[in-house]
Amino acid sequence: MNVFEEAALGPVRLRNRVIKSATYENRSRNGLVTDELIAFHERFAAGGVGLTTVAYCAVAPEGRTDRHQIVWRAEALPGLRRLTDAVHAHGAAVSAQIGHAGPVGLSRGAGAVALTPSRFATPVTVPARTATRADLERIVGQHADAVRMAIGAGFDAVEIHLGHHYLASAFLSPRLNRRRDEYGGPLENRARFPRAIMRAVREAAGDRIAVLAKLNLDDGVRRGFALDESVAVARLLEEDGTVDALEMTAGSSLLNPMYLFTGDAPVREFAAAMPQPLRTGLRLAGKRFLREYPYTDAYLLPDARRVRAAIGLPMVLLGGVTNRATMDLALSEGFAFVAMGRALLADPDLVDRIRADPGVRSRCDHRNRCMPTIYSDRSHCVLNP
Repeated sequence: MNVFEEAALGPVRLRNRVIKSATYENRSRNGLVTDELIAFHERFAAGGVGLTTVAYCAVAPEGRTDRHQIVWRAEALPGLRRLTDAVHAHGAAVSAQIGHAGPVGLSRGAGAVALTPSRFATPVTVPARTATRADLERIVGQHADAVRMAIGAGFDAVEIHLGHHYLASAFLSPRLNRRRDEYGGPLENRARFPRAIMRAVREAAGDRIAVLAKLNLDDGVRRGFALDESVAVARLLEEDGTVDALEMTAGSSLLNPMYLFTGDAPVREFAAAMPQPLRTGLRLAGKRFLREYPYTDAYLLPDARRVRAAIGLPMVLLGGVTNRATMDLALSEGFAFVAMGRALLADPDLVDRIRADPGVRSRCDHRNRCMPTIYSDRSHCVLNP
């Protein structure tokens, strides 16, 4: 396989095997697409990616992490159609990341009560309540509605968020899910809600749009969802026949966000971007919350390899993909696609540059100073003011 050859993603043909991963843009306003959001994704499309991912589009108002985030509703569709048309004009495909933030939902004041699998204390989420069966049935239906709207808006794919302790991921976590009903306890029960979401999504999608799922390899917290259970859930999703490709991720937006990113933890910059009292809390205890993990290329590969060996689904390798050598390594290990986030924030045209010169690397320094810009400004690489 060659990373620059055309590839099938479910019913969709991509011009190459490089995906711009979902990185929250902070460029929507009042839940609607802006010209800035369109231009943001046009840069990656013009720079050569096969697929760019719009992050993050919530299925319900309480499922946002920010009050400006897009919520799937009729008013948002004209802007989303403008966005997909603009990306398609550059020859790229476009995906919408869909989900419900659950316990992450009020970290930036989405204006509603956050939903959790069960009661637990977190550093960021107040107020919150335990999701009822009626809530879960509603949210499953809202995922299906979102997919139908995505089809109408011209998206080529949807990516369902099952990671980072968003609601579906929180249900998978034995640390956060302490329910005593059919949604709690053994993994089969904890996976019931995420699997119901994926079945509804698949039924709504049919063969008109590709379906990806973003699943944690490991929450990065004690007593959390870990690799053995991730392998088991990947097998269940494959048995259910609900996904066209699986993208593996890691970490908890609630409890250990740096577990996904690795590299420097920019505590001072995060504190400066936060309102009080979070600002003071981060200054005092930020190093305990924002832990540092050493960066290496393809840092999720060792764990993702375990999932790759257990299933036959096409898989996307995320995490530390910054150059042609890592892309080729991923494909040689049996991954069908590679996903890039920070590398493309630093160099939106990186794919075309690597195609022209295989020795090119991203300028990303893995200091992660892009992360606080999500909250203080439009998301961007600080190397590109």
